[in-house]
Amino acid sequence: MYDKYFENYEVGEQWKSRGRTITEADIVMFSALTGDYYPLHTDIEFAKNSFFKQRIAHGMLVLSFAVGLTKMEPGIVAANYGIDKLRFIHPVFINDTIHVELEVIDLEDKGSGTGVVTVKQTIVKQTGEPCIVGISKALINNERY
Repeated sequence: MYDKYFENYEVGEQWKSRGRTITEADIVMFSALTGDYYPLHTDIEFAKNSFFKQRIAHGMLVLSFAVGLTKMEPGIVAANYGIDKLRFIHPVFINDTIHVELEVIDLEDKGSGTGVVTVKQTIVKQTGEPCIVGISKALINNERY
């Protein structure tokens, strides 16, 4: 999605990523990396008795994978500008496959050789359920600078 200069974006543009299956190894490695061993993610017996009836992937793990699924061209992307209204609305389970859907909803020229591209970001799993939604912003370079 972020593979062209700011002046080439249009409000309403849409983009869909490839898929990525969440594995048990992903959850184990993310827990080790972050120190987040909350039992809903890591304890089968605890999770069986939870609202979800099974382990779920960390929301931040899924969000991190979404970043990796989003195309970002070096030299074009100046920086991540933030995420607003982030919500975790459906769980992602082990062996679910996610993809990212983006829609440009606003463009703001910063006047300094960059502009902010604002997108509605939806992380969707193979069932069609949206799992995570938010408003993501990227600082994108202009070609003329």
